[in-house]
Amino acid sequence: MEKTVSLSIKDWKEDDRPREKLSQKGKEILTDAELIAILIGSGSKEESAVSLSKRILSAAHNNLNELGKFSLKQLTGFKGMGEAKAVTIVAALELGRRRRVEEALERIKVANSRSVFELMQPVIGELPHEEFWIIYLNNSHKVIQYAQLSKGGITGTLVDIRLAMKCALEVGATAIVLVHNHPSGALSPSEADRQLTRKLKVASESLDIGVLDHLIITQETYFSFADHGIL
Repeated sequence: MEKTVSLSIKDWKEDDRPREKLSQKGKEILTDAELIAILIGSGSKEESAVSLSKRILSAAHNNLNELGKFSLKQLTGFKGMGEAKAVTIVAALELGRRRRVEEALERIKVANSRSVFELMQPVIGELPHEEFWIIYLNNSHKVIQYAQLSKGGITGTLVDIRLAMKCALEVGATAIVLVHNHPSGALSPSEADRQLTRKLKVASESLDIGVLDHLIITQETYFSFADHGIL
């Protein structure tokens, strides 16, 4: 039986060494495949880590958000990808996702629908199921906190309006923004979405809490009730 030989990055041609390229020319010059190759560390006798990384990215439509959805089982399904390499990729992409969340939190004031999208897309935009969240704001429209109100299946979720109002009163919110995702990628609000928005708006206004917007978020974009004049 022929023994499998792994080629480490130091064995590659000089032009194919992403570690050296990063050190000498900076991280910005590297492609996504080269960055992933650094994580992988080595390929096989038949294939370099860069080539393997390109195959994996191709399966994710060359989209890092899509790659972030891959499970360990999916990653180890690629020839040349052991569990240790797969775990490293998953960990790195999760760190990237958390960084996006923290960067969004630094822009703590909700100024418009885009700022809500930037805050919440890393949280729910790539989920395979639907979740409903509420962002609680103070008088200056700065975020006090944001919390998941409910979690459902692929096509919908149930929302407890009384719980939403209880949380708003507990944190002293004077305004709220409603947010939920559509795993299907569809942006148009359903009749159920519209009815829920009306119910939450009536309940909030009875407590002098304003509903500023309701966003439907997908992986790439969003729909704002306020921007479309249907809040």
